Amino acid sequence: MNKENVLFGIIGLLAGLIIGFIATNSYNRSVLTSQNLAGQPNAPAMNQQNPNAQNPGGMMPGVNEAIEKADQEPANFTAQVKAGEMFGRINNFEKALIYFERAHKIKPDDYQTIVILGNVSFEMKKFADAQKWYEQALARKSDDVDVRTDLGLTFFLREPKDIDRAIKEYQTSLSINPNHEATLQNLAVAYSEKKDAENLRSTLAKLEKVNPTNQIIQRLKEGLQ
Repeated sequence: MNKENVLFGIIGLLAGLIIGFIATNSYNRSVLTSQNLAGQPNAPAMNQQNPNAQNPGGMMPGVNEAIEKADQEPANFTAQVKAGEMFGRINNFEKALIYFERAHKIKPDDYQTIVILGNVSFEMKKFADAQKWYEQALARKSDDVDVRTDLGLTFFLREPKDIDRAIKEYQTSLSINPNHEATLQNLAVAYSEKKDAENLRSTLAKLEKVNPTNQIIQRLKEGLQ
């Protein structure tokens, strides 16, 4: 196996880890944002023991009451957000989507709700839907680097991939914040998919300046030697 094959084999093994890390951060932002929207800054942490549970009953204090309130008060924005956040915490994104969509209908111009809808769609692997929501958000706030980077991921993760469009979005993010670690990670993965070793080297060099302890740098550099 030649050096190039070794390099891109290593990158392929790491790609899932990198993308998973970014996707998790994407929904973590949703949870924090929805807590702010719902006025619940001290809401319980995401349940780590049973993340795929489909029945919210008994999962956390007040969950049934929150859902009942949202169903009984369909025009209550805060109630819809809180119920959506409850379902999101147990990774029941299908149910979460219902309540966040209701919230969006109540306040269609609310920026954070639009971002959350993108993040929930992303977690459901509905990348075309996530793209739509992220683009709506960026039409309102074009310099949101987190959202721009997640938009790039929707192109990278869909089938078939649109790697060039993903790279374009990452580069736009970096033009706003050249030191955005998540974007540099994703850009490295995109260049690996293109087998573009030159741009991969330059991206890793930038990533190393941002965070020399980043877990992927040394393993990727070994493949480049």
